[in-house]
Amino acid sequence: MPSRRKHPESAPSEREENRLKELASEPAKSLAVLVVTAAMVGLGTGFVAAGFRKTLDYADDIRGAVLNWTGDVGWYGIFIAIAVPAILTAAAAGMVRRWEPIAEGSGIPRVEATVRGDVPPSRVRLLPVKFVGGVAAIGSGLALGREGPSVHMGGAVATILGRIFHTNKADLRLLIAAGAAAGLTTAFSAPLAGAVFVLEELVKKFEARMTVAVLTASGGAFVVVHQMLGDQVMFPLPPVEPASLKHAPVILITGLLAGAVAVFYNSSLMRLLAIVDTSRIPVELRAAFIGGMVGLVGWFAPDMVGGGDNLTFGALLGHGTLAVAVGILVLRFVLAVGSYLALTPGGLFAPMLVLGAEIGVIVSLAANYVVPGSAPHPGTLAIMGMAAFFAASVRAPVTGLVLTAEMTGAVSLLPPLLGICAASIFVAEFFKAQPIYDALADRSARLAERNERALDQREKSADISV
Repeated sequence: MPSRRKHPESAPSEREENRLKELASEPAKSLAVLVVTAAMVGLGTGFVAAGFRKTLDYADDIRGAVLNWTGDVGWYGIFIAIAVPAILTAAAAGMVRRWEPIAEGSGIPRVEATVRGDVPPSRVRLLPVKFVGGVAAIGSGLALGREGPSVHMGGAVATILGRIFHTNKADLRLLIAAGAAAGLTTAFSAPLAGAVFVLEELVKKFEARMTVAVLTASGGAFVVVHQMLGDQVMFPLPPVEPASLKHAPVILITGLLAGAVAVFYNSSLMRLLAIVDTSRIPVELRAAFIGGMVGLVGWFAPDMVGGGDNLTFGALLGHGTLAVAVGILVLRFVLAVGSYLALTPGGLFAPMLVLGAEIGVIVSLAANYVVPGSAPHPGTLAIMGMAAFFAASVRAPVTGLVLTAEMTGAVSLLPPLLGICAASIFVAEFFKAQPIYDALADRSARLAERNERALDQREKSADISV
């Protein structure tokens, strides 16, 4: 009996079916690889950023000891208090200028541009420049935050790991966003805020693969934070006094005031940066002057300089008088803006939190003086002021709400926080104030364009001379 022959199309059909199965499994495999790599990015960033945070704590202790010593050695101690931060700040600015100019400032706008694909990923050298320069600048007393450098270094860690594992360009950008989330998570021990900030501010969308990568990296970083720094919230507070409906008018006023100060803060910073960008004063000389002035302030008032976590915590506890709170607000405003002009590594989050918290304390004390019982406890309104100032300056209200809740544990204040953030954003929108990170990104684009024109002009001049 003759054997039955297979239909000539049966074999190709089987191969095609197998290929379709392979194609169907590829997205799942790709997502699994992305999740594993994102977890490694989170762990790596957590280790680097937690190390950065601990080193800054040591630097703060050393600065405090030096300032105490200079106060005990006589009149010449003031010169030491001025010279040390001047030298360190100049060194940090010079390091950035010579070795990695993109390490200047916060770094968050640069990460955002990288995630969008507008600029290439950072080089390996960014990590040591950002780490050492940040420790030198912030440790010397500049009123800058650790979160910007942490976010930028997180993106650098992601770039390094992505290249090691030959990640494609699209997934590399996802990993850089995930590294940024891990950096912010580590800076404030706030994993939800780290993830939400990246999705709300950096990428401005909740796409599935991006969300999975960001959440995974934030979780990985928080594991490291838990092991290296403990599981305590950033600002451990006693039970927070709740806000009632009778406090609504004062809460609204606080939001409007925080929005107005945030608009002035953004405008002042960008206008002064525009002057600095056209200045012929050498970067190191300007940085030394700024560092020296900060050192002078530190000699008279050691608690006023540095990142400002101590000031924020004091405000959240409701400490101080109305006059003291006003003094802190004015002085820290000047220090925050002036410190950023040194063009060293350093972020904006922490200085914003100080300003917002002090605004809350001021309004609470003033309102209760005029009409007793009309305002919540100063610490309660300080928490709200933090969120309101951040929301108006950055225009990332959800991040402000989540960050404030995670840092203080005051989840019960979320309802009034919604209202106060809405009020502060209303003011910022009314004055058509540009969000601070958008403004900084535009500045970076202008500087890059100016440098390209200067390079073209030099090349043309060289051709003419030849």
